[in-house]
Amino acid sequence: MTTDPPATTIAAVATTTRTLSHLVRHRIFFYLGVLIILLAFGAPSGGLIDIPISFFLKNKLHLKAYELANFRLVSAIPLYLSFVFGFIRDTWNPFGMRDRGFMLLFGIITAGLYIFFAFTPITYATLLTAVVLLTTSFLFVASAQNGLTSTIGQQHAMSGQISAVWNIFTSIPTVAALLVGGTLSNLLEDTNADQAGRILFLIGAAIMASVAIYAAWKPRSVFDNVHAEDTSAANPLQDIKRLALHWPIYPALLIWLLWNFAPGSATPLQYYLQNTLHAEDAQWGQWNAIYAASFIPTFMLFGLLCRRLPLRTLLLWGTVAAVPQFVPLLFIHSMTGALIAAVPVGLMGGVATASYLDLIIRSCPRSLQGTVLMMSSSLFFIVSRFGDVLGTNLYDYYGGFTACVIAITVVYALILPTLLFIPKPLTATADGQQVAA
Repeated sequence: MTTDPPATTIAAVATTTRTLSHLVRHRIFFYLGVLIILLAFGAPSGGLIDIPISFFLKNKLHLKAYELANFRLVSAIPLYLSFVFGFIRDTWNPFGMRDRGFMLLFGIITAGLYIFFAFTPITYATLLTAVVLLTTSFLFVASAQNGLTSTIGQQHAMSGQISAVWNIFTSIPTVAALLVGGTLSNLLEDTNADQAGRILFLIGAAIMASVAIYAAWKPRSVFDNVHAEDTSAANPLQDIKRLALHWPIYPALLIWLLWNFAPGSATPLQYYLQNTLHAEDAQWGQWNAIYAASFIPTFMLFGLLCRRLPLRTLLLWGTVAAVPQFVPLLFIHSMTGALIAAVPVGLMGGVATASYLDLIIRSCPRSLQGTVLMMSSSLFFIVSRFGDVLGTNLYDYYGGFTACVIAITVVYALILPTLLFIPKPLTATADGQQVAA
């Protein structure tokens, strides 16, 4: 297993951090923020077209809750293998441009796939095929963004600030996509399936074409501060062995797994709000938008605290606040109450989410940042999709939405003892002082 780094590493990393001026750091945050926003909008799963697709399946193809959950489960197969795309990012250098090469090449390919499916008749089978192929191509671009972002955060000992920026800039398009997505679903109700699909896919094509154009920009403030890491003695098998023996990733990824399992927070919540509280499509989008937006204040709080407090403290209190996150939903009996409850539910999860991402960035072995971050994406989609299937069964057969909330709370509580397995030096410092994993 990886041994704890010596104390001299702390001083070395802190010195590296001081070489980045306030202006340079903010230019880096701006570049990464624009990239994150573009990808958040363009993603086939979770992007602008995700909610319209779910309502299309529910309202036009009349899928039941478990059938919609099964569609999500199958369509996410490439997402379960995200770590493969991360490993390819860490070992391949398209056009000699590294991460920009991935964004350019696969931004164009993904845009082309969107255009192709825009003019393909929409059925359950073609929609499933489209999401799988689009997601496969998109993941090459996502792996470049994940690897670049985590490498900068780790190399300059600002993983907490990077985590805050990452989460904030992900939340902004998430909120917009949820609001626009629900409204767009209502607008598409009066159009036929092929026209609705064409509109959605052409929007996706325009966004991914923008990503490819963005890849042509190479700001010095960003790429002059990404230092090449020595991989000359490495080969794929050695890298896999080095990753497998790197203990810090195990508790970090286990915490991420528990945090994202959340049985009942997706399909059962949608059906509960719509069938029990009579929410319209747009209101489901509004609930998720309020929920996602409510994370932002605590992401910002984390961005301030991570430079003053050790990560260990933020992990503990962030988790304590997050354990009862979904309990407020048990006390609402109207859609208005649900929209109000979305605010505390979101606020309770912000520090925990940012802390867990900070921990993952810190735990990455050198030159394998893309692999570990995309591995966390794999875990997210595996456990969230299977958690969704479990949640729909609890909702349909074993106690309704109350059973889902109890299950979520129990799983979140298991994070607290898992914190004890994190190597202490990894979380003993604040941003600007942290050691490499």
